[in-house]
Amino acid sequence: MTFLKRKKPIPIIRLLDSQPKQKNLIIAAISCSVLNKLFDLAPPVLIGISVDIVVRKENSWMASIGFESVPTQLTFLAVFSFLIWTLESFFEYLYGLLWRNLAQTTQHNLRVKAYSHLQKLQMSFFENDSSGRLMSILNEDINQLERFLDHGANQILQLLVTVLLVGTAMAILAPGIAIFSFIPIPLILIGSINFQKTLAPRYKEVRNKAGNLSSRLNNNLAGMLTIKSFANELWELKRVESDSNEYQKSNIKAIKLSAAFIPLIRFAILFAFLAILLVGGYQAWKGQIEIGTYSFLVFITQRLLWPLTTLGHVLDEYQRSMASTNRVLDLMDTPITISSGAKRLIPNKVKGKIEFIDVYFKYDDREPLLKGFNLSIKEGSTVGVVGPTGSGKSTLVKLLLRLYTLNRGDIQLDGISIADTNLIDLRKCIALVSQEVYLFHGTVEENIAYGNQKASFKEIIKAAELSEAAEFIGKLPQGYKTIVGERGQKLSGGQCQRIALARAILKDAPILILDEATASVDNETEAAIQRSLKKITSNRTTLVIAHRLSTVKNADEIIVLEQGLIKEKGTHLSLLDKKGLYSDLWKVQAGNVPNKKI
Repeated sequence: MTFLKRKKPIPIIRLLDSQPKQKNLIIAAISCSVLNKLFDLAPPVLIGISVDIVVRKENSWMASIGFESVPTQLTFLAVFSFLIWTLESFFEYLYGLLWRNLAQTTQHNLRVKAYSHLQKLQMSFFENDSSGRLMSILNEDINQLERFLDHGANQILQLLVTVLLVGTAMAILAPGIAIFSFIPIPLILIGSINFQKTLAPRYKEVRNKAGNLSSRLNNNLAGMLTIKSFANELWELKRVESDSNEYQKSNIKAIKLSAAFIPLIRFAILFAFLAILLVGGYQAWKGQIEIGTYSFLVFITQRLLWPLTTLGHVLDEYQRSMASTNRVLDLMDTPITISSGAKRLIPNKVKGKIEFIDVYFKYDDREPLLKGFNLSIKEGSTVGVVGPTGSGKSTLVKLLLRLYTLNRGDIQLDGISIADTNLIDLRKCIALVSQEVYLFHGTVEENIAYGNQKASFKEIIKAAELSEAAEFIGKLPQGYKTIVGERGQKLSGGQCQRIALARAILKDAPILILDEATASVDNETEAAIQRSLKKITSNRTTLVIAHRLSTVKNADEIIVLEQGLIKEKGTHLSLLDKKGLYSDLWKVQAGNVPNKKI
């Protein structure tokens, strides 16, 4: 059976639906724009009345409502004009203030909501997307929407009000002449709609090309060391130039279309204006309409049709912003596949017993990695996990943290399925030192305190001492106040790893996971960290993943993985006695046999 694909709502409706709390602000901004346009359209009426006074004197329209003498009529008209001008300026100030506030509030809310949603997506989403494209959406696309709300929304609204009010007034006063003003409007509107449809895919392409360029620049800035070390500056420059060129070409295609729109509209407006000028002038000369009415028609025709020349620019801005809006809202519509459970966990009451029960798991578009995997880790014990590259060691950590969804099976913490637990609580119970250490741009102190932002400076120092980081921190130019640089680029790999270890220690979670935590340190530092681990791992469950077997030799139990299966388990000495895979790995690292892939 074939099902019809549900069509997405138009972007502006999607945007309004995403901002329910802005309803009152939107209504206020729209009201001020309409009132401003009402008063803005009054001058042609006032001009018509003033001409009527001068020509007809005591027989003018104002005389018929009680103002008999010409000086009285002109005085009242002057006072009324002052009031109209004041109100027009007042509402212009208000709509400018309100639309800009709406733009800023919407920009802020969208960015925060989009980022909040982004943080809830599972890791496979980030593996399949580029950080540059996501940065482009969170920054450039949302800024594009802000620019439209600042000016474009008010322009569209006032244009609609102008056409409706002026068209109605002209139809009432002089329907025979008004028809000449109305003739170009359907042509302009039909042309504008077709223009909009043609322009929309071009601006979608522009935003996609902008995302590609942003992704390229982001990747290159992050990988500058690799670019320089391979002497690939010229090649990368050509790739950036190519992406920038594609962005430029897509923009030029859109600009060519939008630039041709306004000159075509001008000719349609010219036809209407000349018709009013000639036909209306002839009727006024023959006495078929009042001179004041003719004056009003000449002036108001300009006010009716001339704003339509901005239609191309407004639609251009609208399409840019709606293309950006769709990208932002599409990101926010990305389904969250890992939902938080209802059961709450209190970290200091968690004992730390971990069980993998008949776990099946595979990464997208890859062969199954874990097939019926079972593992029980006693509370308070230290378990080492070793094995060749790709055997699934780090995958166990990612599944325990619920960064991915199991295909089948269950993982339990203290007998409770982690799928049923509150996601934030679960992750608060686990302190991770990853093999890919990430330090934020900031001070050493701030990076260690990331593990516990309420920690005192004394606690930060203690954590640094336990991770054997205190000595080198003391030698840095500003000590704990030293800026580490983006991704910790001012420090060595080993120093970054020790700060990451201090961060995990400060978290003081009931479960500690060390994923290659000593991979980038020298032998002396590794020995120091090993001494610290005896203190760190007491009274908590510790999972140590390592290629360097010396890191796990003191573990209570060592698990040897191969192709997602447990091949061996036991203590360091018992595994050596078995003379199996672990023994072979140990001999390779001890230098007793020729090296092989590990």
